[in-house]
Amino acid sequence: MKTGKKTKNVFVWGWIAAIVLLLCAFHISKGKTDTEKALDYCDRQVRRTLQELRDANGNIDYTMMPRNIMDSLTTWHCRKASKEEWCSGFWPGILWYDYEYTGDEAIRKEAEKFTASLEFLACTPAYDHDLGFLVFCSYGNAYRLTGDKRYKRVILDVADSLGTLFNSRVGTFLSWPRNVSHYGGHNTIMDNMINLELLFWAAKNDGNPYLGDMAFSHAEKTMKHHFRPDYTSYHVAVYDMLTGNLIKGVTHQGYADNSMWARGQAWAIYGYTMVYRETKDPRFLEFVQRVADVYLNALPEDHIPYWDFNAPDIPNAPRDASAACVVASALLELSTYVSFPKNEYYKECAVKMLASLSSPAYRCGKSKPAFLLHSTGHWPAGSEIDASIIYADYYYMEALLRLRKMEQKEKEERNN
Repeated sequence: MKTGKKTKNVFVWGWIAAIVLLLCAFHISKGKTDTEKALDYCDRQVRRTLQELRDANGNIDYTMMPRNIMDSLTTWHCRKASKEEWCSGFWPGILWYDYEYTGDEAIRKEAEKFTASLEFLACTPAYDHDLGFLVFCSYGNAYRLTGDKRYKRVILDVADSLGTLFNSRVGTFLSWPRNVSHYGGHNTIMDNMINLELLFWAAKNDGNPYLGDMAFSHAEKTMKHHFRPDYTSYHVAVYDMLTGNLIKGVTHQGYADNSMWARGQAWAIYGYTMVYRETKDPRFLEFVQRVADVYLNALPEDHIPYWDFNAPDIPNAPRDASAACVVASALLELSTYVSFPKNEYYKECAVKMLASLSSPAYRCGKSKPAFLLHSTGHWPAGSEIDASIIYADYYYMEALLRLRKMEQKEKEERNN
C-alpha cells in the first residue's frame, strides 16, 4: 500500500514539474520582444534550409547557394557560386547573422564552409560591380564577427579587383562591362551604390586609400545625375566614356525609364545612408532624406511597396518585399543620424515595415524554408515574380538585428 502511494506521489509531482517547466517556457517566450521572436523564426528557417540542403548521405554541396523559391514551389532553387551569380554572398551572410544572434557554433561552421566557396573571387578579375554583394555580405560579416585575418585578406583583394572598374573620366564605376554596347556608353546602375561599402571599408582598413576616393566620386556623381528633380532614381545612368557627360537615364528592371522602380529607390536609400556614415559629408545626409521621403510618401497602407510605384495595374501589381527589407534596414540606421522628430519618424516607418513583413501575409511560415514571400526580382524579364528571394531574407534579418540592438540600447539607457 505504501509503495503504491509513493508511486502515485512521484507521478503527481512529475506532472507538476512538467507543468511548471511549460509555464516557465511560456513566460520566457512571452518575455521576448517581437524582434527576438522574429529572429527566432529566422533561426528556425535557417535550420530548415540547412537540413534541406543535405543529400541522402547528410552531405552539403557548399558551392550551391539558395537563390529563390517560386510561389508554386516549396523548396529552394540553388545556383552555383560564381562571379556571374550576384546573389551567392547572401546565404553565407544570413548564416553569419544567425550565428551573431544565436552564438551557435554549429551555425558558425556552416557559415565558414559556405563563405569559403567564394574565396576564388580574390584572384578572379572583376566581372561586374556585384563584388560587394558577393564578398562584403559573406566575408565582411565573417571578419566583423571573428576578426580572422584570412577573411580580411580576401576582402582587400576583392576591393582591388572592384577598383579596376572605375573610370576616372566619368567618375563612376562601370556596372556591367558586358552591356556597354547595349546601352551605348559607360553604364552605372543604382544597385552599385551598395557595393561602395566594400571600397570605403578597404580604404580604412589597410587597403588602397584611393578606393575610398573612387567610392566618394561615384556617390557624388550619382547624386548629381542619377535622380530626377523629384528625387526618384533612374535604374541606369549612361555616360560618354571619353567625356564623362551624361547621355541618358533609363531602366532595366523597372516599369519605364521615368518610373520609380521600388528596389532601385531602396538601393539609393540604403546606399546614401551608408555613404553618409563613411564620409560624414552633410550633403549626403540631406540628400538621402529627400530620396527616402519620396519613397515613404508613396507607400501603400501596409508599407510594402508595389514592385514599381508607377506600375499600371496597381493595386493588383505584385509587391516587392525585398525592397521593404532593404529600406527598413536603411531607415533604422538613418534614424540614428537625424534629429527629432525625423529620427522617430524613420524608426517608426521601419518598425511598421518589419511588422508587415513579420505578419502571416508575408511570412513563409511552414510552407517554405525561406523567411518571406512576395518579392519581385525582374518583372520586365518575367523572372522571380512573387517569389521568396534570398536577398529579401538577408536584409530582413539585418534589419531585425539592427532593431534589436537599438532596443537593447534603449533598455540600458532606461535602466541607468
